[in-house]
Amino acid sequence: MLRAALLLALAPGGAAAFPDRPVTVINPYATGSQADATARALAEGLSAQLGQPVVVVNREGASGVVGLRVLAASPPDGHTLAFSALVPLTIQPHLVRDTGLGPEAVAPICNVTENILGVMVRADSPWRDLRDMVATARQRPVTYGSPGPNSAPSIGIERIRKAAGGAFVHVAFRGDAASLLEVKAGRLDAAAIVVASGVPLARAGEMRLIGTFSLRRHPEFPEVPTAAEQGIEAVELSAAGLFAPRGTPAPVLARLEAACRAAIGTEGFAAMTQRWAVLPEYLDRAAFADRLRAHFEDHAAVLRALGVQPE
Repeated sequence: MLRAALLLALAPGGAAAFPDRPVTVINPYATGSQADATARALAEGLSAQLGQPVVVVNREGASGVVGLRVLAASPPDGHTLAFSALVPLTIQPHLVRDTGLGPEAVAPICNVTENILGVMVRADSPWRDLRDMVATARQRPVTYGSPGPNSAPSIGIERIRKAAGGAFVHVAFRGDAASLLEVKAGRLDAAAIVVASGVPLARAGEMRLIGTFSLRRHPEFPEVPTAAEQGIEAVELSAAGLFAPRGTPAPVLARLEAACRAAIGTEGFAAMTQRWAVLPEYLDRAAFADRLRAHFEDHAAVLRALGVQPE
């Protein structure tokens, strides 16, 4: 009934047009992060396209699961969205029983960015690359922070451990900023993060990137090789995009998809990408849905190979 009513409202001559009130975008990660900055820049562009205020709210916790569960339980009318990495939908369902999440729990709208993941250390760390970190981990446990238990960056470290050995002690936080601050203060050896979140500290000369988990080097750090280039088979890819609840009518999704594409092309969004070294990567909702399913299936196999069992 709700879907029929929404379609009627969107039809020519309907009683209402989407959106007819402010739109909320859930950011399932902490403030002060690259994800937060991207969500807010995207929201500004969406607001201009949709003609309604678009407000970002932070609902962090459990590696993004908290915020995405709020999205999945929201009315499928397009007025509640989420900007998120794929982790809560493609990794966490394999780790935690009964999250209620997965590719079928949401309606993909558009891919917005590639999130290159990597490892950062203090600028005065003796480690120059990931091989140095592994050498230390073979002598004593290396402590590192990440944005959550079994988050994509932490899986990257697990891939390093499996490929090269060593002992690693994980400390989970609600976002990248907290782990970076702990490394800066000298209480952790390293931070496994979305690289863009550490760019301000790296530019200030306080942190240093020692390797990435992507198939390509981060443009902000062209001198830093990937893990694979360092002889460590530890590829962990990540992307982020805009989602609506499952069951959102196709005309609403089409309107949001067009608005998302236009928002990514604005000067404000471009300025944010330069400031945070974010890598825009637009995919329409069909291609984004394909990526979501492929990421889900890949991590099911990867986590089984790592011996991870859902709890």
